[in-house]
Parts: sequence; structure tokens; C-alpha cells
Amino acid sequence: MDAAAFKRWLKATMGLDAEAVGPGVVERAIAGRMRALGVAEADAYWRRLQAQPLEQQELIEAVVVPETWFFRGVEAFDALALAFASRLSEPGNAPLRLLSLPCSTGEEPYTLAMALLDAGWPPQRLRIDAYDISERALAKAGHAVYGANSFRGGDLRYRDRHFRALGHGRWQLSDAVRGCVRLHRANVLAIDFLPEAASFDAVFCRNLLIYFDQDTQVRAVGVLARALAAGGLLFVGAAETGLLLSLGYASAQIPMAAAFRNQRSAPVPAPAPQQPWRAPALAPLPAAAARPRPFAAVATALAARPAPASPPAPAQAADDSLPQARRLADNGDFAQAERLCQAHLRAHGPNAEALCLLGVIYGADGADARAEDAFRKALYLQPDHAESLMHLALLLDAKGDAAGARLMRQRAARHRDRNP
Repeated sequence: MDAAAFKRWLKATMGLDAEAVGPGVVERAIAGRMRALGVAEADAYWRRLQAQPLEQQELIEAVVVPETWFFRGVEAFDALALAFASRLSEPGNAPLRLLSLPCSTGEEPYTLAMALLDAGWPPQRLRIDAYDISERALAKAGHAVYGANSFRGGDLRYRDRHFRALGHGRWQLSDAVRGCVRLHRANVLAIDFLPEAASFDAVFCRNLLIYFDQDTQVRAVGVLARALAAGGLLFVGAAETGLLLSLGYASAQIPMAAAFRNQRSAPVPAPAPQQPWRAPALAPLPAAAARPRPFAAVATALAARPAPASPPAPAQAADDSLPQARRLADNGDFAQAERLCQAHLRAHGPNAEALCLLGVIYGADGADARAEDAFRKALYLQPDHAESLMHLALLLDAKGDAAGARLMRQRAARHRDRNP
């Protein structure tokens, strides 16, 4: 028995696209669980997996990617504090409701709390719900003791304010921050996930969508959109912005924050009923629902993907360098992500998709001039490349070139009008 059945089960259970997590990851997870159980044959392990819900959770734990740290992508947290600064001074005590998913070992939701506490929000007005499918990650988040790997970058003043040194390189998070966050175990693709729609002021879902295939991405984005209150903000990973644009969602135009604003006035309808998810045995998911479009679109067809090209040559079809580059960029390894993009360009020649991704990587690494150059090269090759147009517009806005940004958006609008 090969790994194909296990990969199908993981996709049905948690949405995981085995190819997206990298070659051999699922196979190594299966082999590790078989060794732990003393099972020699894959068929025997498959039977045990189907019969034992606890083993199902063990395999899920083995493939979860827990890469995270405090203030990862600090621009998003700065943007959040700024976006809701005026609300802090409004009369009343309505809480600011935030969603973090997947929350992993807690660094992201606790960063949300620290950023807002430092901005002057009282703890009683912060309600942060953090969700993850991993029991082990949630247990660590609940313990809230962290080592050096969770503290990266040069500015660690927040650690002095919000943590207590335990010795041996470990730090305990303060009760004030922990009290702002509620931890939950859940599956974003389950029908009973977030039954209360349109309630969150902001949703952070960064670096999850890259591990799904396209149908699952569309479905997950619909769930997140339904969770947002009107006017709310959705934050995704830097390499996931193209997905949101391609689905017709509008950027919030906050430089470097990878944020999209929900401008709908009515709640997004709930998806059709499906088999409920119950931990730890996760039910298979049916086909994806119709594509939701709850955000104010740049234009419905602005970023519509071009018609499929002819099937690529076998060597090109096997090339997964661009998806790998996206994953590396989302993990902060910009140098290796750039190398993969450059290698792809050398192997396959200039193309808009690779150049646009290179621009995203440069921008995420703070190299704005190189990012602008990459986006312009992409547009030279494909003048109506929607993702490059919107990224370049945001970049020009950030450098104060309002006229240039407006021109990029006008080009996008003309493309929309020609392709209704």
C-alpha cells in the first residue's frame, strides 16, 4: 500500500494538500507513526488509522507545520492597532473581537493582545479567539512558556514588558496577556466551525491557505469572510495575497500588511449543511461549495486567472519551485525563496507569475525598489497581470506616488471592462 490513500484521507480530514507541505513530509509522518506503534506493514497501519480516532489525531499532529514566532510580520500588527485606534476613544465598552487561525503554539494571538495592550486597549475590551487543529500546539499555547526560537528580530522590548524570565532561556507570558486570549480546538473546514457569523472585527489567517489546494482555499476563504463583521479586516500571508485578489477580493491598501477589508453590508450565507466535524475523528468533506464573494471586489473579473494553457512538458509539470518559494517566503526565508524564483526563471524563462512572486518576496523583505522592478517586468510580459497591477499600486501608494498607483488601478479597471 502506498501513501496515496493516506494523502487522500488527510485532505478530506483537514484540507491538507500533501504536495504543498513538501516532498516526503507525509511519508515520513506515516513511517514515524508506524515505528511508534511497532507496525511493520502500511496496510496494517491503515486499518488501525481507520479504527482508532486517537491515532487519527496522532497522524494529524505529525503533519502539522508549527513554524511561528512573536511579532512575525510586524507590519500587520501595527496596521491592526492603527486601524482601530479611533474606536478606542469611542464611548461605550464594546470589545474588539479578533480571530487567530491557525493559532499554532500561541505566538500570533498573544502578539495581537500585546500589540493592542501596548496601544492603550484595556484587557477587558479585548476578546481574542484562537483556534487550531493540533492538541499539542494548543497545550503549549496554554502553558505559555517560550524559548529563544519564539523571539526573533532585533526589537525585543515587548518581552521585557510582557514576559517573566524563568532561566535557561525560557520565558513565561504574563497573565494579563494570556487573559485576553481564549484557545479552542477546531477545524476551519467543519460545518460547526464558528456558528456565529459576521462577528469578528479582524481575522488573522496567515500561512494556512498555502497548504490547501485551490478548491479548499476557496472554501476556507468563504468561512473566513463569513466570520468577519462588516468593515472588518482579513490578514493573510504575504504569498497568499495573490489568491485573495484572484478570487475578486479587494486589498485594504495597507502597505506590507497583506490585509483585505470586508465592505459587505449583509452577512454571508452559511454554506450548505455537511457532515459535522467531531474531534478527534474528523469526517471527510464533500465537494467545495460555490465560490463566495463577500468582499468589495476590485472588480469581479479583475484578477480572474487566464484560461488554462496547453499542458506543460513533463519536466515543467513536475517543477514545484514556485509553491516552494511561497512557503519559504511565508516562513521568513526570503533568501532561499528568491533563489528558487531565480532558478525557476533560468529554467523556464521570464514569466509574469514568477516575477510577481519575486516582487512579493522582495517587498516582504523590505526591498521596495527591487519589488517595484519585478512587478514592472511582470507587467511588461503580461500587461494585464492582475496581481502585479494591484501589488504595484500598493507599492506606489506607500512611496507617495498617488498618480502612479491610480494609473495601475485604471489599467486594472480597463482589463475588467474588457473581460466582464
